[in-house]
Amino acid sequence: MKTRDMLGCVGWAAFFFLASTLIPFIGSFFGLLTPLPFLYYSAKLGLYQGVKLAAVATFTIYLIARLAGQPQVFLFCMEFSILGLALSEFFRKKLSLGQTIFLGTGFMLLLGLLVLFFIALSKNMGPLEMVLKYFQGQINASMNAYEGMGMPQEQAIEFKAFAKAFVETISKIYPSLLVIGTGFAVWLNVVIARPLFRMGKLEYPDFAPVDRWQAPDRMIWGVIVSGFALFLSSASIELLAINTLIVMAAIYFFHGLSIALFFLNKYHIPTWIRIGVYILIIAQQFLMAIVILAGLFDQWVDFRKIQKKSDS
Repeated sequence: MKTRDMLGCVGWAAFFFLASTLIPFIGSFFGLLTPLPFLYYSAKLGLYQGVKLAAVATFTIYLIARLAGQPQVFLFCMEFSILGLALSEFFRKKLSLGQTIFLGTGFMLLLGLLVLFFIALSKNMGPLEMVLKYFQGQINASMNAYEGMGMPQEQAIEFKAFAKAFVETISKIYPSLLVIGTGFAVWLNVVIARPLFRMGKLEYPDFAPVDRWQAPDRMIWGVIVSGFALFLSSASIELLAINTLIVMAAIYFFHGLSIALFFLNKYHIPTWIRIGVYILIIAQQFLMAIVILAGLFDQWVDFRKIQKKSDS
């Protein structure tokens, strides 16, 4: 293990973590990229050297976090470092893009739940209770700031009612949001690793073209069963069905995006127009719903005629 590699891994990992805590708004985006250095150097040097680098980087970040008065950051760093090592192994096994993201998401969810459990245990709370308390604290801080700026009493009452409804909604759909957020983080690292591997002249998995990706056909049964479960009188089953449908909608949203990307590539649409299309899809709920429905009905309509080509 060269000193240059060690400094590179530790430096980039520390940068992403410090950026996530010090830079407002976009700092959380940098935090999601923390697995990248561990993925890159594990693929470059091998799993054994990657584990050694991860241990050194995690210990270094722990010392920095302890000096900054936030020792719990160490747990998140350990989680992301293990995810980077796991993704490098998935790359070596030459799994498909869907398998890589699915296994990476499941692996990170397990680690994340363990991290939440230990942090909540140190505060004598449950994981969900700790998360809801965090949201409530953020809302109370915003409320105090608005009141300090002279918010009228009527607006303050409306804001409190909105905050209460928001916390109640989060408490119901938090599992699905956790799954979607974790999957997005894994997908983001897998996608950004491609140009990074090319610059480092490392072998990147030969995934199928993204514009031809589609959700498994059998997944439609999850949508059907969850939809019927909403009409049952059991509150726990209804809660499970709602979270399942939200996760399914996110998967079919990416399926619909792959369809949109296929036609953008087919007609050679310029980059600046593509960016505008993506912004419109994300900003407009109506367009987002259309993309989800396109992914949902693609297995029957076959918009890209992929199934006909494979059959022929």
